[in-house]
Amino acid sequence: MTDKLIIKKYNNRRLYDTEKNTYVTLNHLSEVIKQGRQVEVIDVKTRDDVTAFTLTQIILEEARKKNFLLPVPLLHLMIQFGETVLSEFFEKYLQQIIKNYLAFKSSVDEQFERWLDLSVNLADQAKKSLPPLSPLKSVFSLMAEPVEQRETKRKK
Repeated sequence: MTDKLIIKKYNNRRLYDTEKNTYVTLNHLSEVIKQGRQVEVIDVKTRDDVTAFTLTQIILEEARKKNFLLPVPLLHLMIQFGETVLSEFFEKYLQQIIKNYLAFKSSVDEQFERWLDLSVNLADQAKKSLPPLSPLKSVFSLMAEPVEQRETKRKK
């Protein structure tokens, strides 16, 4: 199995997985990518690389299911400025921003997991090292008694 999965795209919009020798759907490609594989989509007739177009189709299909992809003001800006400003932003910055976000999220998740483990370990150690509470049991039992019972005991 190679790092990059080669997909052939036919005129009838069918996608052919050259590794498994079978036709696949956009949903299948989405799952392959979510598992960490890179794909390259080649138009069979023209031999053009149509990977970006196919990946965009996947994103739009998923957005259509959720009825939301990007905020409307951003979509207006994308249409208004087209390739001039936004293509540079997407090519240079957005990919790095997403990678940084995912790395930061991962490190925060790991740190939180360590804190949870630490608190469980400290709680276990505290249970083992605390002296028995029997000398204080009478004090605690007084607090647990209903107020009326305590009042009757005082009057006696």
